[in-house]
Order: sequence, then structure tokens, then C-alpha cells
Amino acid sequence: MKEINAADFQQEVLNGGKVVLDFYSTECPPCEALAPKFEAMAELYGEKIKFLKIFRQANKELATSLGISGSPTLVFFDNGQKILDTISGGIKKAEIVERLDKMISPDEVKAIKANQKKTVSEYDVAILGGGPAGLTAGMYLGQAKIKTVLIDPALPGGYMGITHQVSNYPGFEKPQPGFMLAHYMSEQAKQTGIDFKVAVDITSVDLAKKEIVIDELETIKAKKIIIGTGTTPNTMNAPGESEYKGKGISYCATCDAKYFVDKEVTVIGGGNSAVEEAMFITKFASKVTMIHQFDKLTANQTAIEQLQANEKIVVLYEHEPRKFEKRGDKMVATLEDLKTKEVKELVSDGVFVFIGFKSNISVLGETLPEMDKWGYIKTNEDMQTNLPDVYAIGDIISKKYRQITTAVADGTIAAITISKEL
Repeated sequence: MKEINAADFQQEVLNGGKVVLDFYSTECPPCEALAPKFEAMAELYGEKIKFLKIFRQANKELATSLGISGSPTLVFFDNGQKILDTISGGIKKAEIVERLDKMISPDEVKAIKANQKKTVSEYDVAILGGGPAGLTAGMYLGQAKIKTVLIDPALPGGYMGITHQVSNYPGFEKPQPGFMLAHYMSEQAKQTGIDFKVAVDITSVDLAKKEIVIDELETIKAKKIIIGTGTTPNTMNAPGESEYKGKGISYCATCDAKYFVDKEVTVIGGGNSAVEEAMFITKFASKVTMIHQFDKLTANQTAIEQLQANEKIVVLYEHEPRKFEKRGDKMVATLEDLKTKEVKELVSDGVFVFIGFKSNISVLGETLPEMDKWGYIKTNEDMQTNLPDVYAIGDIISKKYRQITTAVADGTIAAITISKEL
């Protein structure tokens, strides 16, 4: 695997045969999660396909010319021509493998698969999810000398890791970058001796058998499972949204705001996340237009007051996006005025979406714990679900408040309960 810059593009990519090129950024948790997967794929497929990386922030013109506006983004080439489709954001290993297999012959694919060996690992406890809840549970279990593994498809930290600033976590006089809190928590958990299997694909989960398969190769068997898979940002399902994800539409200000210096940006949403991220984006952008469906913002009052004092931010109340288009290098959002039903267009350089979250239950397989009507897992006061030896913690459980502090408390309770049982 090799790192290049724009000056190398002609020789290394256009004249390079079969190539996969990773546009990455700094301070980008999805980029950091992709890195070990990309390296592993380079080891497997490197004799047939060239693996290259390029620092997007230092090669903006090249990225723009290729239609890339999100990090990380993988682009595939064969004899100088772009092939297949680009993939961006939280990229799964399986998505990479699917495309790499299409670039080589069936016999070559078969030979690569033959070199991969399946394994089985056994633990007392398997924690699914490395957010604040999972990391806290891991720390307590490790200190109790209980054999524990923490599994996460990304890097430890969960959504906290891509939150640019956390101002209400106890013990810190000043607001902390989310990625630093994630670092502190993961390092603390690692020091207790638990195993980390992160930046992996979760192939399957069987909560009844207490078995988890990762990367299609390793089966993890546990006596008890803690579910801490958290939530995922909601999408609008508006025409053009999925098409332009990573190509003008982003869900991560920490990852992509830095590319909108002196540009105009649209932010969809009006809750705490939208307000806080909009203010962060103004550190770079010249103007931010927020689109909110209600007649007032739903964030906390302190955040609202800070936003209202920011001259770079304009809010369009009682509007909703109906579709997204790209015209040249501009994003065009078609908006509906919910009061007058008037339809108008808003042109900007990029769109950020912050409209709440949904529970990550799709990874949990066919045997699911009991859930509430919104799809969050029900637990008792000890974080036990209705399934034997299955616990749930953090934002995925049914509760009134979802905060880092409440997630940490959930992880503590589950771990202490399990420690006493084991």
C-alpha cells in the first residue's frame, strides 16, 4: 500500500492498471475505522490490485474533479477508467470485498478465499458496541477479571467520537472534543485487559446461542452478551439523498465541515445535534442556512441563544426538503413551505443532515429482545432483557434520556450485575 498526491495521480492511478484509491482526512473517525480494513484488504488482494491512499485535505482540487466531497471515499479504477461505484462514510469490509471481487477473475477470488482460515474464540462476556456504555461495561468487567471482548464495526467511542464538543461530561472544567473523550475511555478500558475487536464487520449475531460471527471468519462464543449498538442518524428518504451521500450530503460535521471554508452550507434539523453542529460548521463556512420543520427550534435554550447570536446562521422555520440535486459543484435542495405550500429552491455548496436517530437493531439477527413501539430494547433495572443472559445498555434501550452520562451508568449497572452472577 502506498500514499500518493495529486502529482502522482497520472502515473500511479491512470497508468496503474487495477487500482483502489482511498481519499481520507484527519480528525475523521470513519477514516480511522476504514484504515485497518483497507490494510487487511491490501494484504489479501495486493498482488492483483494496487491499493493507494491520498490525503484529501491536501489534494482538494483532485477530489473535487472526481466528485468527492466526503471522507473517507473509495474510488475504483481499471486501466485509467473509473469503474463500479464509489463508497463513502462508514464503509463496511463486505462492501469493499464485493467490489474487489468484481475486479479480478473467479479463479483469483477463489484462491484468495482459500487462504482465509476460520477460528472460534470463547469468552465470558461479549460486548456488542464500543460507545460510552460498552466501554464502561468493559472497564468494570476487566477490573473484575472476567474474560471479556468488545466488538465494534467502527472504532471505540460511538457517536461521541464524532461529536466535535462535549460540554456537560462531569470531571472536565472546559468542553472536551468528543474524540478525546472516546480516546480516554477506550484507553482506560484497554488497561483492564479486555480484548478489542474493532473496525470489523459483524457478519451475524445469534442471541439465543450467544454466538457472534465477525468478518465471516471468526466465531465468538460467550456466556453472556451485552448489547450496546447505539443509534444511527436518521435519513430523510428524500429523492437524491442516498445518491449524493458523500458527494454533497454529509452526516458528520467533524469529518467534512473543514472542506467548506468560506462556502455556504445547508443544515437540515433543529434539535440539539443540528444546532450544535451548525455552530461548529460556522468556524469554516461563510453562511449556514438551517431548515427546520417546526416554528421554533427544539434544542436546549442555551444552545438556541448561542445560535441566535451567530450572525452566520439563518433559520428557515416550517420548511421541509423534498428532493436534492447536484448542478455543477452546487447542491440544490427543493424545499416546501409547510404553511403556504410554496415550493422553492435553496442553492448551497453542501448539505448536512441532523434529524435525530434510530436504534441499531438490524445487526442483532432473528432472535430479538422485547422492544418498545419505537424499536428500542426494554430492560429491567439491572439492564437485563427478556432473553436469558442478554443485557442491553446505552442509547439502544428504551428510556427517557439518552446522554453520555446515562450510557455510562447503564454500562456500570450491567457489568456489576454480571460480575456478581459470574
